[in-house]
Amino acid sequence: MAVSSSFTGAKMENLLLRSVLSSSSSSMSRAVPMQLSQAWFLKRSRLAQRVSTGDAVMPVLRCDLSDSDIQRIEASSLSTLEQLKASAADRYTKEKSSVVVIGLSIHSTPVEMREKLAIPEPDWPRAIAELCGLNHIEEAAVLSTCNRMEIYVVALSQHRGVKEVTEWMSKKSGIPVADLCQHRFLLYNKDATQHLFEVSAGLDSLVLGEGQILAQVKQVVKVGQGVVGFGRNISGLFKHAITVGKRVRTETNIASGAVSVSSAAVELALMKIPESSHSSTRMLVIGAGKMGKLVIKHLAAKGCTKVVVVNRSEGRVAAIYEELEGIEIIYKPMSEIMACAAEADVIFTSTASETPLFMKENVKDLPLVGPDIGGLRLFVDIAVPRNVGSCVSEVTGARVYNVDDLKEVVAANKEDRLRKAMEAQAIISEESKQFEAWRDSLETVPTIKKLRAYAERIRVAELEKCLSKLGEDLPKKSRRAVDDLSRGIVNKLLHGPMQHLRCDEGDGRSLSETLDNMHALNRMFSLETDLSLLETKIRAKIEQIQN
Repeated sequence: MAVSSSFTGAKMENLLLRSVLSSSSSSMSRAVPMQLSQAWFLKRSRLAQRVSTGDAVMPVLRCDLSDSDIQRIEASSLSTLEQLKASAADRYTKEKSSVVVIGLSIHSTPVEMREKLAIPEPDWPRAIAELCGLNHIEEAAVLSTCNRMEIYVVALSQHRGVKEVTEWMSKKSGIPVADLCQHRFLLYNKDATQHLFEVSAGLDSLVLGEGQILAQVKQVVKVGQGVVGFGRNISGLFKHAITVGKRVRTETNIASGAVSVSSAAVELALMKIPESSHSSTRMLVIGAGKMGKLVIKHLAAKGCTKVVVVNRSEGRVAAIYEELEGIEIIYKPMSEIMACAAEADVIFTSTASETPLFMKENVKDLPLVGPDIGGLRLFVDIAVPRNVGSCVSEVTGARVYNVDDLKEVVAANKEDRLRKAMEAQAIISEESKQFEAWRDSLETVPTIKKLRAYAERIRVAELEKCLSKLGEDLPKKSRRAVDDLSRGIVNKLLHGPMQHLRCDEGDGRSLSETLDNMHALNRMFSLETDLSLLETKIRAKIEQIQN
């Protein structure tokens, strides 16, 4: 496999430097004369400085040693570099990085845990930066919705990467690692790719074929643009997932008649109310975002003619009112939320509040709902984190439902969409192969860059020789013409090799043939990754520590 272009990055320097310093410390203990007692050594030592190693800070000892001792230490430290080139360097540079998804979804994780893990959209860039700050993570993305919390990463090491991300999730949420491991799922490479494609197509949703998840995948790409860490592999994966989601919905019609979480919430509420009272039930919607808007739409579709909407601002509510016909929408500010709740029979909540809007003490004094409605005030909470505490169900005359309770609504619609899902899987399988071929073809990118840089160095050197012979009084126009001539010659010579380093669907060239061409060019032009720059940096750091 090709040497990873990320080898000379800061993260790899940290990994290699950690090994160098560890070996240096071991060599140092051997270099000190045996007759020197440990007590004397510790007494004569002092902390020189602390060297950052990614997520840890390592103390380094300086000792008052003779010149010959220091020379032995330096020789031992630098010889370690050669060992790393044959061991750790090979491991981290010649192995292909893995795409990994660490996820917790509605299928296996209770809402109580998912709401602690949820990351608001404005915090996604910071989460990506923190994840990419972990030692074995190169790229990252966050997909956090009411039904799932999934972290997608490109990991230098699968095992270490999963461990670091799981510990990060535990630290952010306060959930013990053991509990996360009990509910999480792990997928690697092709399985991770297929999973995201299924998610984007709506096959992994609570409501099979629902469309909102595709919009959420698009939002991941939109938020990730320009964020360091939302790199080529992860960006390409999510963009391809969007293509898959669109294609599945177009070619299989899986979304026809499919319900969303919001419509399932409306269905659930109407299932719990006597049919004869549907038209007279007083509906309250708290939150006018995407979910709240869909709730209002589905209420209108079910014949509801009046709904009260509580929201922080009136603008969104007014826009919904302009868009919908046949339903009266009454806006109320958040300050009147409890007064509105007292007059409602069914309350839908879908706000981004990180703290509950309703607890037991808020609800216990609300007037009872009439027997014609069923005698129960229904709280249908489709927000994550939840807007309604589970303790509200302890209040006489109140009942709380959350997103996990929607399963009974969608079960009846599942059989028909499962047939369409089988058609979708064929599309996903085809698209997965195309994405894997694209990702494999990225191996040739470093070779393309090196070959161009090699040719450019020769061009510039020969151009300077030519211009020096022509003299300093050569007109600028003539200089430009000579420069253009040299560039044209190089581009034409490189055209053939470059074409054979690209794996395009239209030219019929297989991936294996492209990789063979890459290795051949690496050998012919000696383009293998040069470790001298990294060695120089590590030597400098070792010298800085020892001085």
